[in-house]
Amino acid sequence: MIKLTGVFILSFAILAGSILSAQNLTSPQKNAVRSAESYLSLQGFSRDGLISQLSSPYGDGYSIADATAAVNSLSVDWNAQAIRSAKQYLEMMGFSCAGLINQLSSDAGDKYTKSQATFGAQGAGAC
Repeated sequence: MIKLTGVFILSFAILAGSILSAQNLTSPQKNAVRSAESYLSLQGFSRDGLISQLSSPYGDGYSIADATAAVNSLSVDWNAQAIRSAKQYLEMMGFSCAGLINQLSSDAGDKYTKSQATFGAQGAGAC
């Protein structure tokens, strides 16, 4: 019973921390959070790629500071996002392991870290 209570307390603390950080966001940052969550529901994004999408004048046009604060307030498994992105690429066309890692980690591509890109390519079965 104590173990279950400890898990409950830890879960509550994490949830409370998320709620608290969300309460500290400005209105534009809260709107950017909503946009970020919408993007994440559609496809895989890296942290930097999501910030770029939110702050791009061709995307949502949030300030870089607001986009960064919004993304930082989210709890996202970036490795899982990298796998998701890798799988999406492989559904569209063939990639070698190295080619997919380069696409995922490129500044002109998805902007994952090299480690995340490697994890994603491996997790998607390209390596």
